[in-house]
Amino acid sequence: MSSDIIQLTNIAKHYKVGTQVVLALRSITITIERGEYVALMGPSGSGKSTLMNILGCLDTPTHGQYILNGTDVSKLDDNRLAEIRNKEIGFVFQTFNLLPRSSALENVMLPLVYAGMNKQKRIEQASKALADVHLSDRVEHKPNELSGGQRQRVAVARALVNNPSIILADEPTGNLDSKTSIEMMGLFEEIHKAGNTVIVVTHEETIAKHAHRIIRLWDGDVSADEQNIHIQTMADYKLAVKE
Repeated sequence: MSSDIIQLTNIAKHYKVGTQVVLALRSITITIERGEYVALMGPSGSGKSTLMNILGCLDTPTHGQYILNGTDVSKLDDNRLAEIRNKEIGFVFQTFNLLPRSSALENVMLPLVYAGMNKQKRIEQASKALADVHLSDRVEHKPNELSGGQRQRVAVARALVNNPSIILADEPTGNLDSKTSIEMMGLFEEIHKAGNTVIVVTHEETIAKHAHRIIRLWDGDVSADEQNIHIQTMADYKLAVKE
């Protein structure tokens, strides 16, 4: 089995706007290994969101090939893409995307419903995912009974519940205060240490520095791809607070 969980080769995405063709992505070639922790960075208009949508199988490229965990997903139809998303990708969104009238447990169980798992197994697996994000005492709480950080932890538990190949987080701290943001990045640190592949999409340098590798986009191309030699960890944060 290849150590690469993601292989992008000459990925391009073009949009037609009136009579103009917008080159959102020009020719992206990157590989991400199983178990890597990567930050995908870029300013507005860099192609960051377009690339995230392709990585998350929410969109397909105009040209190029995308191999995800051994499967070529470049040209799949919407139904197959939906199956791949549910099986291979755990999403964490800036806006949490929780069902407001459902409990934390019910929200986390949702991907398992789509996967066709029986109810008892769903409850067991979702309960474990909530325990993994330190929310065992909040399983029956609805989103409006939780803090912003707790709601994001529910979203992370939902992303983890299917044991996906990758965790894809889109600006996961965008709606959180600075202290809660640091705690959330500590959680991603734990998730990575447990062996998960984590991709965080962000425009914030302080958030990107928690990743082990930073890929920067500019005008639809990769402008830099480098190992992060100054990784920020929860240990660093606790030391700084103590001082």
